[in-house]
This record gives sequence, C-alpha cells and structure tokens, in this order.
Amino acid sequence: MRFVLRRLGFFLVTLWAAVSFNFVLPRLMPGNPVQALEAEHPHLGSQAIRALTILLGGNKHQTFLAAYIQYWGHVLTFNFGISITTSFGTPVRTIVLDALPWTLGLVGVTTILSFVVGTFIGLVSAWKRGGWLDSAMPPIFVITSAFPYFWIALLAIYLFAIRLGVLPNESAYSIGDTPALTWHYIADVLDHAILPALTILVTSIGGWILTMRNNVITVLAEDYVRMARAKGLKPWRIMWEYAGKNAVLPNLTGAAMSVGFVVSGAILVEYVFNYPGVGYMLLNAVDALDYPLMQALFLLITVAVLISVLAADVLTAILDPRTRELG
Repeated sequence: MRFVLRRLGFFLVTLWAAVSFNFVLPRLMPGNPVQALEAEHPHLGSQAIRALTILLGGNKHQTFLAAYIQYWGHVLTFNFGISITTSFGTPVRTIVLDALPWTLGLVGVTTILSFVVGTFIGLVSAWKRGGWLDSAMPPIFVITSAFPYFWIALLAIYLFAIRLGVLPNESAYSIGDTPALTWHYIADVLDHAILPALTILVTSIGGWILTMRNNVITVLAEDYVRMARAKGLKPWRIMWEYAGKNAVLPNLTGAAMSVGFVVSGAILVEYVFNYPGVGYMLLNAVDALDYPLMQALFLLITVAVLISVLAADVLTAILDPRTRELG
C-alpha cells in the first residue's frame, strides 16, 4: 500500500509540474491566437479584434496568479475555449473528443498488438534459440524497424493502393459514407485502417522482439530456471511462468510509455494517410498556431503518459513483489 501511495504522490507532483509548464510555455512563445487571425484576415477592425481577444480568453488586466488559477479550472473541466482553425467557433473539447476515438482505435490497438505479438515472438525465439524462428523473425523485423514510418507508409500506398488497387490510401472511411453503427460502415473503416495499421506494426514490432529475446536469454541463465528444469517441470510451464513472467517485467515501462504516447498518435502515419486522429490534428494545430487546441492536446498526451507509467509501476509491483522494497 505504501508503494502505491508513494507512486501516486510522485504522479500528482509530476502532473502539477506538467500542467504548470503547459500553462507557462504558450505565454513565453511569440505571438498569440489573435495575432495569428489578424495575419490571416488583415481586414479585421479594432472592435472585431477586441471581441476575438475576449472570446479566446485574453485579458490584459488579469494577473498572472489569477490566470493560473483560472487555467486550473479549465484543466479540471477540460475547457480550453474554442479552436481558431479547425471548425472555427467549435469548442476544443468537442474537436479533441471527436478525433480521440480514431487514434485509440488505430494506433492504440496496433501498439498493443505489436507489443503482444513482438513479446511472444521474442519469448519463443529465445526459448528455441538457433531454430528457424530465431534465425528468421528477429533479423527481419529489426531491419524493418529501422525504416521510418513515412517511408513504409508511402511504400504500402504505392504497392497496395496504386499498383494493386486493393486498399484505400487515405482518410478513415469513404467519402459520402455517413458514420453509423452498420456492418457496411464498420467494414469500410476497417478497410481504411489496414494500411496505416500495417505500417505501425512493421516499424514497431522489431524492437519488442529484440528486447524480449535478450531479456529471456538473460533470465534462462538464472538459478531458479535451472532449478525448475532439475525438478522436471514441463518446458512450456518453465517458458511461461519462470522465463516469460520475469523477462517481460523490464518491458512493462516501455510498453506503458508506448501506450501513453498513443494519444499523440503516430503523427507521420496519420499525416501520410490523411487519417483524422489526434496526431494529425496536433500537426495542423502547431502549423496554424492554434494555441487553445495545442494546449489541450499537450495536456492530454502528458496525462496519458503519466497514467500509463503509474499503471506499469503498480502492475510490476504486483508481478514482482521485490520492486515494492525498492520503490
């Protein structure tokens, strides 16, 4: 219990620091949303500029402390005002919540699948070291992991969309389709997700295979594994309960970081495929100086990473009680 409370305390302190930094950083950057709108629409008059300043939360007479307290109120309610670029006048909260399911569905599921499949292949490869699986899979996927996201994405588009014409190359569903809980729409969404999901899998699975394989090889030299073999336990039980369970522990934090960064999306992948996820939205927000949207997305990414790391610490403590004494 003390371990969980210590980790929770560390989480709260880190969250406070991250939120405070997210408050200060935009105020240190040159310019502001109103100036960005003035540059795009030079015909705006002084009254329109004052109205936009009030609408976007600007107040020259507000003290720094008052603005900081007001910002925390916005954080707790996830109310960051309106976006100045994406559907101008639409609340940032609505825009983010519309894009988040696409990123979680594509990048989230693919990242978890990459970790599970990569960990399994790494475990079996190390257990049957020198076999055909160990000789083929790790080298192939480690090489593919060295290629950039966008290069694999462009190659997949050229091969499957342009040359073969069997898969769509952009967006999350076909133009003209109305989002609805029907088999036709679900099949169309899955069809559009194949290429970006394949790109993420090919470029990320190699790291999990290699790290798990190395961890298992190290664990197999431990005394408790030798003891399990001397006791005559079945090989599959030694592989899963003794080698696999202990070898996967160092990977949990890395997996938590990966799942946390899912919220930001694989930005390049979403950009190449014009996929309406959070990563693509973040890139457009930075390019257009959409500060309200940027602040909301940066906060969402930070909280997702912190929660994932906290969950990984607790899970590690459950699987390996020795870490509770070190925490």
